[in-house]
Amino acid sequence: MKLALLLSAACLLLSAALTGLARRLALAGGLIDIPNERSSHTTATPRGGGVAIVLVSLLGFAALWAVRLLDSRMLLALLGGLPIALVGLWDDRRPVRVRLRLAVHFCAAVWAVVWLGGMPPLRLGASLIGFGAAGYVLGVLCIVWVLNLFNFMDGIDGIAAAEGAFVSWSGALLMWLAASPPQAPAAALVLGASCLGFLLWNWPPARIFMGDVGSGYLGFALAVVALGGARESRVGLLTWLILGGAFFIDATLTLIVRLLRGERLDQPHRSHTYQRLARRSGSHRRATLSFLGVNVLWLLPLAGLALAHPPLGGWLVLIALTPLAGIACIAGAGRPDVGPSRH
Repeated sequence: MKLALLLSAACLLLSAALTGLARRLALAGGLIDIPNERSSHTTATPRGGGVAIVLVSLLGFAALWAVRLLDSRMLLALLGGLPIALVGLWDDRRPVRVRLRLAVHFCAAVWAVVWLGGMPPLRLGASLIGFGAAGYVLGVLCIVWVLNLFNFMDGIDGIAAAEGAFVSWSGALLMWLAASPPQAPAAALVLGASCLGFLLWNWPPARIFMGDVGSGYLGFALAVVALGGARESRVGLLTWLILGGAFFIDATLTLIVRLLRGERLDQPHRSHTYQRLARRSGSHRRATLSFLGVNVLWLLPLAGLALAHPPLGGWLVLIALTPLAGIACIAGAGRPDVGPSRH
């Protein structure tokens, strides 16, 4: 584990350096996010900085494999994130059709789930539910949803990178406490370090945005690490769901409300809970810190309880997520957004 920590520290520094380089290249190449009436920012800002997360984490995974802290199947599953990053980079430069993006997402998810061996069992109460062949379908849907979830939630400064670092490192901590094999914890440490290096540039007020190149890849990599970790350790699927609960509830509830209202889902909007919080508080920093506070003070302790008492996992998911759903409903998640954007 010490070697994994050293590699993670190197990834953090390299990610910070590459993000600075990506910013200079984006400025020189005109890859700038110009604010419009649907934006949550008011200042033209370079985008595509998530390429640093992609390159550094993939290098880190390869290094872990070289020192036998990551097996070949897990490495190959994680490499499925590369085409997602490439189509995201393309989309950052010019819009890509939704069907093409989704086709790439599903192909990458199928690739990953095949290498992972399907969906790991789910513990509900005293029962351990195996999915069999259906687990491959469920695993693909899970990965595709999580990678798009991060794309939806990457709308204000710092929030997606902070969530990626939190879920990765919290998962690594819980897997270490559970005396898990080193594969998934080491990969989670590297991924979290890559996010934190980028976050040094993306913290409000952001000097560069992640872009689709980073957000989709980050969601994919987290989903793969979570599925792999749930297969080889006592940190099960419900524990990972609790850790990512803030993003899961906001994105899912907003999507459902917009569907019920008959909105086109490919239309830009500012109706997520985090976007409303940023406007009402007048600060991206306050909104991002609020999500981090919920993660650290509410979700992490409950995830720890789910690890310590697996039969209670289902109840703990309800305890963790129900208040978040209530807050999102009160905040108006998915309903028409009004009022000026503020940075």
